[in-house]
Amino acid sequence: MTTTMAAGTANNARPFLYGPEEAALAEALRSGHYGHTDVTDQFEADVAAFLGVPDTVAIASGTSALHVALLAAGVGPGHEVIVPSLTFCATIQAILAVGARPRFVEVNPRTLCVGSAEVLDAVTADTRAVMPVLYGGRAVDLSEAQPVFAEQGITVIEDAAHAFGSCAGERRVGATGALTCFSFGPIKNLTCGQGGLIVPRNALEAEACRKLRGLGIVESAAWRAEATGYTVEGFGLRVQMSSLNAAIGCAQLGRFPEAEAKRKALWRAYATALQGVEGVTVVDVDVARSVPHLVAVLVHADRDQVFRTLRDRGVGVGTHYPPNHLQPAFAPWHLSLPVTERVGRQIMTLPFHQHLAEGDVEHVASEVVKAVTETAVVG
Repeated sequence: MTTTMAAGTANNARPFLYGPEEAALAEALRSGHYGHTDVTDQFEADVAAFLGVPDTVAIASGTSALHVALLAAGVGPGHEVIVPSLTFCATIQAILAVGARPRFVEVNPRTLCVGSAEVLDAVTADTRAVMPVLYGGRAVDLSEAQPVFAEQGITVIEDAAHAFGSCAGERRVGATGALTCFSFGPIKNLTCGQGGLIVPRNALEAEACRKLRGLGIVESAAWRAEATGYTVEGFGLRVQMSSLNAAIGCAQLGRFPEAEAKRKALWRAYATALQGVEGVTVVDVDVARSVPHLVAVLVHADRDQVFRTLRDRGVGVGTHYPPNHLQPAFAPWHLSLPVTERVGRQIMTLPFHQHLAEGDVEHVASEVVKAVTETAVVG
């Protein structure tokens, strides 16, 4: 194994910078203004143009984006939010932060995403929102459930933390009419260092999100700098995106076609290398339409032993994610979810980031095959 290969495959995920980020960040630093500035406004406009939507609202993190979106949609105490258990715990914490309760549902074991059937089975009189998680970057189609949503006033709030750049049909995720939340954390398809973004459904919702992210203040920061007062109209949080993070995001967005091409190529290389391997199933992300965020596999041998073997051999595998309905913090909302529980015992994610070459992928796939074979023999 070469030094380059070892350095790449030892990491499950790594940020990837193209070069212009440093100059963009330095310029933002030199401005002396690090809160929400015209750089943040530019990032919002650039993302809106990329997605083909009228407006976007930049937020401090993906978790905060979910929190603000739930508040803007009127979700609060006494309401239920239908959500898959197989997601990062931040999704659930955002629901609890608004005083609502999660209603966990199963995922499709082939895609690890929810579908209309699973969601409709879970709808109750208290359901106020559905939060599909676009696992691995795959868009979720809940069109069959839309008549019920419309009848009961249920809002779809997409947790698209994995799915920036992916498509739902001919449109980018975020441009399909749902209230959509992205994450731009360190290892996402596009990084701001840290950050998130909401795609509102209309101008009123955009205004609500902007007030909520800025402590309930009506006026912009630029306006307040020239005034002797301001107006606080309601509850709000301090979760604006810093100009420093927005500067990184603007630089990243200009190179996104490279990210899209590289991630698709790496995912396809993994799928090819592991095709037909007994004991391993690659989770389908619909790579023709998706910009993959993860390469997840289901291990049908002893996953924990395979995981330990690969980590011992310097391969940076991970588990995304332990099911939330089994977590102590969320015990009050526990339901029996046998598919999710089985997936939780089998899921393993492989090193996946833009520092990898296809030779690294072949190396990881070879190590996975060896580890699974050895574990099956011992078992």
